[in-house]
Amino acid sequence: MELSATSLRDKLQRDLEADHVEVEDTTPNRCATSFRVLVVSTKFEGKPLLQRHRLVNECLAEELPHIHAFEQKTLTPEQWTRQRQK
Repeated sequence: MELSATSLRDKLQRDLEADHVEVEDTTPNRCATSFRVLVVSTKFEGKPLLQRHRLVNECLAEELPHIHAFEQKTLTPEQWTRQRQK
């Protein structure tokens, strides 16, 4: 299994029909064991934070056992627009 920021971004984009995805490899030597993600998707509308994170975790169920640290931020398109205007 390929574990990289690109592969995670592609999978999140596809499976969550995301409007925007950012994935950063936060491992000091970029060895793909620690990631920070931002996912913007209409699938998050009307869902509390825990349900949003569960959607992301379900999407990456195969990859997460190989990741040591995983930080995620999940926003609706409306929230993303408001955040960028600040």
